[in-house]
Amino acid sequence: MHFDAIIIGSGPAGSACALTAAKAGLSVALIDKSAFPREKLCGGGVTGRAMGYLGQIFGPLPQDDLFLPSDSVRLTYQGRMLSQHENAPVIHMTMRREFDAELHRQAIAAGAQPFAPVRLASIDPGAARITLADGRSLQGGVLIGADGANSAVARSLFGRAFDPAKIGFGLEVELPRTLNPDNTTEIDLGAAEWGYGWVFPKAGSITLGVGGIHARNPEMKTHFRAYLAHHAPDLEDMENIHCKGAFLPFGAYRKIPGKGRVLLAGDAAGLVDPITGEGIAWALKSGHLAGLATIEALAGQGPTAALPAYQRHLAYIHREMEAARRIRALIYARPFQTLFPRALERHPSMGRAYLRLLAGELDYADLGARVLFRLARRLGGSLLPRRAR
Repeated sequence: MHFDAIIIGSGPAGSACALTAAKAGLSVALIDKSAFPREKLCGGGVTGRAMGYLGQIFGPLPQDDLFLPSDSVRLTYQGRMLSQHENAPVIHMTMRREFDAELHRQAIAAGAQPFAPVRLASIDPGAARITLADGRSLQGGVLIGADGANSAVARSLFGRAFDPAKIGFGLEVELPRTLNPDNTTEIDLGAAEWGYGWVFPKAGSITLGVGGIHARNPEMKTHFRAYLAHHAPDLEDMENIHCKGAFLPFGAYRKIPGKGRVLLAGDAAGLVDPITGEGIAWALKSGHLAGLATIEALAGQGPTAALPAYQRHLAYIHREMEAARRIRALIYARPFQTLFPRALERHPSMGRAYLRLLAGELDYADLGARVLFRLARRLGGSLLPRRAR
């Protein structure tokens, strides 16, 4: 079977790519190992930026069914209150099971042909060809890997999906809604090394999790248990709760997101915010851009032109990633990791800026060098070059 585009993975990146390409009249195969709806580890915070991309790509979604708005945010450090922000930028909380299923449904309605649930037997990236475990073979003009942090497509290209020293790891659990009845979002900046803990309210539950750079948190389970015990000290049968874990590309992105006729999008390309850990917005945007690059290439110079076009489209996101990585070094690097929470506590404007970044109302590039120097001064001054002090 031949398709203009073969997309592996039907999360936000894959579904956005499939819908974009199918709407343009391309033949699209949309491959996933799971039937939808399916479970997915994710805090489920859909930022203002992500909501904007959703509207641009998918159009209006049934908000009352999919989202719970949260505009109250509590910033803490190892359980200690730093600041409470009411009327904060809204984060739309969702359950990925229903959210991803809706995006998948729209991609199919646009004309993408689903292959799910299926298992991959082999990937030939040079030929943009895949073979399924049931023996079927699919040949594509362009192959797009949108199959998550442990991407099989990335492994076929580069031998491994991620650098173990740079990848993040997260643990989370769904808990009774009664533990957080007021729709307040909590972010604890001291729950893990180079990471944070979160409590996200949902319509029927709350999502509690801890995540950070994997190599810096060899005892992530200990961090998770401590955070869980703090928020649910009376929870019965704590040892037998259903906990989910997954690798998270926490700022370790691929500067060249593919090779030949193969593109990588979303988590497979490492496009996750290095500070907030938010990945839905850039998954949607990168999937859309991969679809546009595929359309452009197949209408012009041919499949191998898709990657250069895609890299041009991604330039803004890559600039944002680099700016965020520089700021992250100021926030998390020892011995300054305790200074950022103190600065948030003493300077409310920093907390508001952090929330605006989290919600997608500010770009990292908007902050500029002047703000970086101001942040460094508030974190103790010793991070600054001598000439800048």
